[in-house]
Amino acid sequence: MEKQATIREAAVRTIQMEAAAIRQLSSLLDHNFEKAIDTLAECRGRIVVSGIGKSAIVAQKIVATLNSTGSPAIFLHAADAIHGDLGMVQQEDIVIVISQSGESPEIKVLVPLIKNFGNCLIAMTGKVESYLSKKSDFIFNTSIEQEACPNNLAPTTSTTAQMVLGDAIAICLMEKKGFNAEGFARFHPGGALGKKLYLRVGDLYVDNAKPEVKTDASVKEVIMEMTRKRLGVTAVTGTDGKLAGIITDGDLRRMLEKSDTIQNIMARDIMSQNPKTIAPSEMAVNALDIMRKNSITQLVVAENQAYLGILHLHDLVKEGLI
Repeated sequence: MEKQATIREAAVRTIQMEAAAIRQLSSLLDHNFEKAIDTLAECRGRIVVSGIGKSAIVAQKIVATLNSTGSPAIFLHAADAIHGDLGMVQQEDIVIVISQSGESPEIKVLVPLIKNFGNCLIAMTGKVESYLSKKSDFIFNTSIEQEACPNNLAPTTSTTAQMVLGDAIAICLMEKKGFNAEGFARFHPGGALGKKLYLRVGDLYVDNAKPEVKTDASVKEVIMEMTRKRLGVTAVTGTDGKLAGIITDGDLRRMLEKSDTIQNIMARDIMSQNPKTIAPSEMAVNALDIMRKNSITQLVVAENQAYLGILHLHDLVKEGLI
């Protein structure tokens, strides 16, 4: 038990130290940060993010986040840059170099080359008096008191601070550019996330059967229609073709419990009026929300009271929205 307590204590200590560093990070944001964001937002090239060691891994994550939120970015490994990869930096690109110390040998070689190219250089560093800081046009300050590592050596708190500030940069640029959900969907077409952002009701219900009976249909006709279309429901329409109601399996069961004979019962007698409907232009995720809130598994697709079809919960499950 003593050993387990020690393990938990180490974990809690690490989390608390890193959380404290992140809280401190917000106090380091100043006018220089705002000017740097303005400059990045106006970039007509790409945002090139570079680093060495653990900072290089953070740089790759920041690049991925920037690309997915509307800011074109590429990763440049600081060591590879000085052996030929610097050629990927174009004239209108802005370069962000990440280095906790700002004094790494590779960084000291890379920085003058970037400056000679004439590119805007932004430092993300924990040492605002470092070589990197002094040579940069802007500084993203990620200063920390100490690493979570017991020896204050392994990059832990510092890389967390870099990662968080990278997210802050991406979100600021999103808001500056007015990057919305539609833009996000264009960059995330695959998987459940993309489908939540672009998949519409009209993309799903059209392949389903279209159960439909008239208001004067007999119970037998209702049952036969529901059996043929196999959706557990049928729409009821009037002589004008407009939606009048809906009959579900539950409606049939309740009718049978109340009636000794079904000979004279018609669809209009057992249908539920004013059923929940959704337009084909609505997002599929909105249909899911309606189903969940009303504890139903089918939605009538309709527009201007015209019955178009049925959307079933299984359609949403099949697309991975649940």
